[in-house]
Amino acid sequence: MAVEMLSYIERQSPVHSLSGATKLIVFLLFSTTAMITYDTRVLFVLLLTSLVIFAISKIKVREIGFVLLFILAFLLLNNVAIYLFSPQEGVSIYGTEHELVHIWGRYNITVEQLFYQLNVTLKYFVVIPVALLFIVTTHPSEFAASLNRIGVNYRIAYSVSLALRYIPDIQRDFRSISQSQQARGVDISRNEKLTKRIKNISAILFPLILSSLDRIEVISNAMELRGFGKNKKRTWYSAKEITKKDLLVLLVTLLIFILSLWITFQNGSRFYNPF
Repeated sequence: MAVEMLSYIERQSPVHSLSGATKLIVFLLFSTTAMITYDTRVLFVLLLTSLVIFAISKIKVREIGFVLLFILAFLLLNNVAIYLFSPQEGVSIYGTEHELVHIWGRYNITVEQLFYQLNVTLKYFVVIPVALLFIVTTHPSEFAASLNRIGVNYRIAYSVSLALRYIPDIQRDFRSISQSQQARGVDISRNEKLTKRIKNISAILFPLILSSLDRIEVISNAMELRGFGKNKKRTWYSAKEITKKDLLVLLVTLLIFILSLWITFQNGSRFYNPF
């Protein structure tokens, strides 16, 4: 059976045992730190921490491989775009220029530009493990309860939960419709030309959209019949209580956040300048 993308993966691990609210706060603190700092020392420490968290979660790389490859492709595209539109960004930030290769005009390869883009890449690698772990180790219902616990309206929280539940459903429907169409002779493999494959895939997308709309109507009718949204507050069946382990993780994460910001801004700039 194919592994569903971006869906909850059940495991017995320290990460899974944490409450959804704890994992959400950890994710937000890590993401905020990674977005703010350009200090390479801080980013390396955060990267190592992210990799340790990923290791103890018992999630295998192949289970999130497709999404990971997609993100890495986007990262590569982002780095290329940074260089094409601003090849001297590193020089302007660090105030020096150590040219390695001159290409043409203002396009050259400098140590400063490479160092700047290294920091941009590190930012991605810091956030990616924590973000993916938060999604695949938190049950959608518990995620909704976590959002509501930190102040998000429960209607919005429940909508997010339904969206996360809907991703694996769409994948299963796509595979079922695809297999049915292939049984009727619609080929979407690499044996066909690209234009023909796109046309054949469109024959799958139309029934997929119709089935999705039908499911949306069924869910909305069921929620309306149960009086969803009538009251201002609601309780959550899947909510986890905050334990001492959660408080310890939150405390350590908060200390890392404060220490990272202190190291970042101690010289008056977000950028660590080794030049």
